[in-house]
Amino acid sequence: MDPLRIGRSLRALRIRRGWRQADASAAAGLSRSQYSRIERGLLRGIPLADINAACTALGADLDVRVRWHGEGLDRLLDASHAAIVNEVVRLLDELGWIVAVEVSFSRYGERGSIDVLAWHAPSATLLVVEVKSVVPDVQAMIGALDRKVRLARGVGEERGWSARVTGRLLAIGESATSRDRVRTHADVFGAAFPHRSTAVRRWLREPVGPLAGLLFLRDSQGTGTTRQVTGRQRVRRRGEPPRPG
Repeated sequence: MDPLRIGRSLRALRIRRGWRQADASAAAGLSRSQYSRIERGLLRGIPLADINAACTALGADLDVRVRWHGEGLDRLLDASHAAIVNEVVRLLDELGWIVAVEVSFSRYGERGSIDVLAWHAPSATLLVVEVKSVVPDVQAMIGALDRKVRLARGVGEERGWSARVTGRLLAIGESATSRDRVRTHADVFGAAFPHRSTAVRRWLREPVGPLAGLLFLRDSQGTGTTRQVTGRQRVRRRGEPPRPG
């Protein structure tokens, strides 16, 4: 985060609107002195929420990024995501589902990738799993999952999976932060994902009707308890012997 650039940006946006600092501070719900410090780039001791409020008042978004060892953080986050995918694959595989990982799609001009697409042949049930190592922007995440579920039947039919029912599952890495974020947005998560731990696992064993579930899974990365999923769109079948190395 560049304090001086943030301050200069807010000043430019304020002037563009023809506002005084008093106008901008009032719109942001901040004292004028607090707002003035932000515009001057003096951010030490100012809560991030106040800086974000100043940006929002001027119609801007605050983008704060964490950087670590060049691309090291991206690799770390990718590894955590992959470990949770492994846990999902292990769980579904043990319960007799056919599992495809990182399934790319391009339908009706919409492109994307489904983290895990699973098929339960006895019940003709298709399951779309969205995996998150952390809880991101809630509304954007739900919107993206809705789109994938809407397109999933067509994607499944391309594999010969003619589904009668399509379920959705949000798998989140187990952490106090993730649970706190879900609690903070309890109404939104409750409406979008009413089925939780016990109900989700019961449904996965015997899928009846649609599922809209949320499941916390421990990231066992580095413990040797997860199987590595490599390659795109890999399909695992129950009882499938491991591929030769």
